[in-house]
Amino acid sequence: QVQLVESGGGSVQNGGSLRLTCTASMYSYGMMAWFRQPPGKEREVVASISADGVETNYADSVKGRFTISRDTMKRTLYLQMDDLKPEDTAMYYCAIAYGGRWSDYYAYRYWGQGTQVTVSS
Repeated sequence: QVQLVESGGGSVQNGGSLRLTCTASMYSYGMMAWFRQPPGKEREVVASISADGVETNYADSVKGRFTISRDTMKRTLYLQMDDLKPEDTAMYYCAIAYGGRWSDYYAYRYWGQGTQVTVSS
C-alpha cells in the first residue's frame, strides 16, 4: 500500500505563491494528481500528470497559474501555485491512480491526508 504525505500548505495573500509537495512511501508508476476541497464543497480535481511525466492536465480554473510536476526518483509530486486567489482556499490532496480518466475521482486508489491552503483578500 502506498502512503502519500502532503506538505507546503499555508496562508498567503491574494496574488501570492505556494509550492505543495507530496511524497510517496514507495516507488509507484501511476498517474498522480492534486485535488482540492473548498469548505462546504465537493472535492475537485486541480491537475494531473502521467506516470512518465509527459502529459499534464489542468482544471480551467487554474490553467496558467498552477504547474504540476513530479520527480519519480524522489517519489515526489509538486504543485507550484502562483497568482493565488481567495477562491483557491481549500484542503489540497494528492492521489495516485493506475488507469482511468485523469479527472475521475474514483480512478484514484491512494490518497494523502491533505494540506490546507488559505488565501486572504
